[in-house]
Amino acid sequence: MKTRRYALLLACLAVFIGTGAQNNMFQREFFVGFGGGLNFSQIGFTPKVNQLFHPGLQGGVSVRWITNRNLGLTAEVNFAQQGWGEDFSESTDGEGFNYSRTINYVELPFMTHIYAGSNRARFIFHVGPKLGYALGESTETNLNGATPGNHRNEQHDMPLEYNLDWGICGGPGFELRTGIGTFVLEGRLYFALGNIYGNSKSDFFAKSNGMTLSAKLSYLFKLR
Repeated sequence: MKTRRYALLLACLAVFIGTGAQNNMFQREFFVGFGGGLNFSQIGFTPKVNQLFHPGLQGGVSVRWITNRNLGLTAEVNFAQQGWGEDFSESTDGEGFNYSRTINYVELPFMTHIYAGSNRARFIFHVGPKLGYALGESTETNLNGATPGNHRNEQHDMPLEYNLDWGICGGPGFELRTGIGTFVLEGRLYFALGNIYGNSKSDFFAKSNGMTLSAKLSYLFKLR
């Protein structure tokens, strides 16, 4: 619990820095745009569930406000697919089995935008909190009613308990400014601070928080 509090405090501090004192000599910039990419996610189950990274799609719209030299704010509204895929390679008679769960979210990252470089090419870094809300979930499986040996299966019959998803996200990227707009390629890591299942003493899983790696390509154009 302390780790979650410190992580959230760090994310909020990063956003606060991005809204710090303004430089009157600096010309602020405001951008809008859209982007999309791929997610690769897992769920941190305790007790452990053997997993592979589960692929999904993401995409949405974004706004960016450059408030200071080398600092700004980025906010997004995205559709994102997260979840998990299970690894049966260590299970008795697990060959050929498959199980994956996809959870569809609408998410709102609100991040500090840090940049360095020239007016044309810049290295960037984003960090801040993210909220998400689950719209629904779907499952792909070919277990055919079997129970693979040495593999945890309790989660297969457990629907999502908490629709609200929250945590911190961030990562590096590179942007190129051209005459037709700004192109941004970036990678992000998202670490959820909430669980998808209950974690009381009477619940099966003590922890069930998500982790997502993503790659995203965005296009932005300047409004002022």
